[in-house]
Amino acid sequence: MQLVLSEDQELISKTVGDFVEERSPVSRFRALRDSNDDTGYSKALWKEMAELGWVGISIPEEYGGAGMGLADLAIVLEGLGSRLAPEPFFSTVLLGGQMLIRGGTKDQQGTWLPGIAAGEKIISLAYQELGSRYDLNVVETRAEDINNGFSITGEKTLVLDGHVADCFLVVARTAGDSRSSEGISIFLVPSDADGLVVTRQTRVDFRNSAVVSLSGVFVQRNALVGELHRGATLLEDVVDYATAGLCSEMLGGMQQAFKLTMDHVKERKQFETAVGSFQALKHRAADIFIELELARSATMACTRAIDEESENSSKLVSLAKARCSDAYLLASNEGVQMFGGVGMTDEYDIGLYLKRARACELTFGDSSFHRNRWALLGGY
Repeated sequence: MQLVLSEDQELISKTVGDFVEERSPVSRFRALRDSNDDTGYSKALWKEMAELGWVGISIPEEYGGAGMGLADLAIVLEGLGSRLAPEPFFSTVLLGGQMLIRGGTKDQQGTWLPGIAAGEKIISLAYQELGSRYDLNVVETRAEDINNGFSITGEKTLVLDGHVADCFLVVARTAGDSRSSEGISIFLVPSDADGLVVTRQTRVDFRNSAVVSLSGVFVQRNALVGELHRGATLLEDVVDYATAGLCSEMLGGMQQAFKLTMDHVKERKQFETAVGSFQALKHRAADIFIELELARSATMACTRAIDEESENSSKLVSLAKARCSDAYLLASNEGVQMFGGVGMTDEYDIGLYLKRARACELTFGDSSFHRNRWALLGGY
């Protein structure tokens, strides 16, 4: 496994870097936040990203995508993370899109994947519930088998980009108790279905999520994604895929937070001397740099392991998520400290990276959860 970018990947990285520098600076994210925008992202920019081929990188060619791997998509996510771009990659490409690619029928794939690749459709995975605490098997939402279909009742929380989704992939229980891995099924539910109510939420990092309530929502039998009662493995694989993608986005954020901090300490002066020349700050900067490099290696390893369908890919995903959670928090926390008092103000961007680091740590499992998972998967 080579933990270096290929020539083609270097080109993708440069293209993404140039694009976000010009078209998606942090000031754009600030404007969306301050205006309380209805969507929370730019539909025009999302369409432009689709035309560049980024949205469809992982989608098969027969559905308008490029059929490339996660290692290629990770380069795009890293670039977007460096400027806090809020477009719906995780809800639509890494969660919803991957669920359909891995478990959808030909009809389901043909209906949704071309629209996703073209930047015309938003689809979101509704799997988390109150009290689940990262346990994917905690599912109390029920789907009752009636009239050649299913009636779904329950409530999902933290559904990414749920308020703008055209369709939901709802994880529901069709058998077993509320904590069993057996009896979990996944259904395609249109956002305008009778009995479905979506309530928008705004997270601490100002990203979009929603509460999705279902009260007797009826879907036909052909809405089932994957096998009946056996959706747990599919769900775990998709969440692992998205977690690896999130690590890539976090990598871009922590690198930019570190850069902002280093630029600031080189310019800020005390006693007519740049504070960056102080030995104590040099040591702290060296610690951050080491953690960032370790996080990069772990992230590159897990994305390539997923592409290669390696047996230890899940273990490497947990290694990367634990590393990235700690490294992003370290880079942003130390950044605010080194900025001094102004680091606490909204005027400086470092605080936005701190909030994003906090939200990313808790998304798909925090560092403690993934250290424990890594140990369990390793037989400890």
